[in-house]
Amino acid sequence: MNIIAKLALAAGLTTALSAGALAQDLSGKVIGFSQIGSESGWRAAETAVTRQEAEERGVDLKFADAQQKQENQIKAIRGFIAQGVDAILVAPVVATGWDDVLAEAKEAEIPVVLLDRGVDAPEDLYLTSVASDQVEEGRVAGQWLVDEVGSEDCNVVELQGTVGSTPAINRKQGFEEAIASASNITISQSQTGDFTRAKGKEVMEAFLKSSNNGADICAVYAHNDDMAVGAIQAIKDAGLKPGSDIKVVSIDAVPDIFSAIAAGEANATVELTPNMAGPAFDALAAYWADGTEPEKFIITESKLYTAEDDPQGEYERRKDLGY
Repeated sequence: MNIIAKLALAAGLTTALSAGALAQDLSGKVIGFSQIGSESGWRAAETAVTRQEAEERGVDLKFADAQQKQENQIKAIRGFIAQGVDAILVAPVVATGWDDVLAEAKEAEIPVVLLDRGVDAPEDLYLTSVASDQVEEGRVAGQWLVDEVGSEDCNVVELQGTVGSTPAINRKQGFEEAIASASNITISQSQTGDFTRAKGKEVMEAFLKSSNNGADICAVYAHNDDMAVGAIQAIKDAGLKPGSDIKVVSIDAVPDIFSAIAAGEANATVELTPNMAGPAFDALAAYWADGTEPEKFIITESKLYTAEDDPQGEYERRKDLGY
């Protein structure tokens, strides 16, 4: 599902993560959270911040780690329904295959809120979706590269996220849209790194070997920072300098990528705030208070960070957030 900006949410990281001070009390509410897994630092931070938001609001959070398998998520959601939870949060591992279980939650009158990823299902099966504009994230990354290389010919290798996931689909689309008018920029190779650091390194190693040991690669675009960090290690192992010999642009804005930018080993990242739960809990509180239907899509900001944005300071500010 293409989540395009229908509601702008002022979601700078500091503002988002300090929202707990004004958070609405949800004491006594039991909410199930089906998390994809812990495939990346960003995902770990989302889990940590969700737990923090729940504790601050008095929510009894029932957590289920799907280990990146949809069947585990569906089983967990059905378990939450059987327990009679008040609401369900789900970060869907893939976009399709949700109609039946979401219909079961609706039949049980349990509102479902999607976090950071969308689904291809009727909109009446979930209350709202809190997410970034993933297409815009890709556009921001692509536009940075267009501006960075100017008229220089640039072959890009792309590390895609999990096949079939909305971030992988949308971040690819946005990047391609941004570079479409730049005939000098070409995506020469594209393969999934499954959002993991290890797989990102493995795939980048293959890209380097098939590209004259990296001499034919101008830049790597990674759908998340963890794959980018893996790619950086592969570039270094090949005797090249990431950030200069091969430019590195990615998405998420996790602490490790800021360390890499500070060291000159990465060039740019686009922020994805880990606090999706705060807006989700606010939407649920309003819904329970007087039946207020939230916007169907609550969209967070996509902010670009480069070496000019105090990367070491950003690392220090983020390092204890659960990444």
